[in-house]
Amino acid sequence: MDSAERRIEEVNSVLAAHAPPLAVDREASESFDSLYRRTFPRVYAYVASLLRDRSAAEEITAQAFERAYRKRGSFRSTRGTAEAWMFGIARNAALDELRRQKRSAMLDADVEDVFSPSPDERADRALQWRTVRAALAMLEPRERELVALKFAGGLSNSDLAGVLRVSESNVGTRLHRTIEKLRRACQDPGQPLPDEGGRGSTETKPLQSDQRFEKGI
Repeated sequence: MDSAERRIEEVNSVLAAHAPPLAVDREASESFDSLYRRTFPRVYAYVASLLRDRSAAEEITAQAFERAYRKRGSFRSTRGTAEAWMFGIARNAALDELRRQKRSAMLDADVEDVFSPSPDERADRALQWRTVRAALAMLEPRERELVALKFAGGLSNSDLAGVLRVSESNVGTRLHRTIEKLRRACQDPGQPLPDEGGRGSTETKPLQSDQRFEKGI
């Protein structure tokens, strides 16, 4: 068992012994254990999509849940959902790791296929994945993260707004523009994509963590 697996086992053992409510004002009085089991697969998928490293993703996901467990008393349901709070903490942990490793945040498109397609279908899917990966690589880091939170994390637009600290309407607009950019990039590979001002751009800006999530949404 490697260090990441041991860390996850340690988190599981702690939660098995102590599963208090997230906070005293929690309307449904959900335990941290329930939140962990409900969100772990999606949090891991989101972190893995940013780090592109399975072992690192396991380690950072475990760290994020440990941090959330220590700070569970800071959660306030009046400021957002437990999922948005959890993903905000995971986001900060993943971005800290990216800065430490000096990597660029990119989506991991190497999704395991549980079906058994024919050779022709596998060839078609491989071509589609290469096209999508090339299109994702053309997006800015913030746009790739938006896609990761929406599709790997499975968050609603409302929870996306909580994690990114923007309005829900802003999330809807940004998501629509990002999907349109992806569609254009898939249809016309190699062409520069317009930035938010409508100009073709390849310049990217680093993602920034939001430490406000350490104190609750």
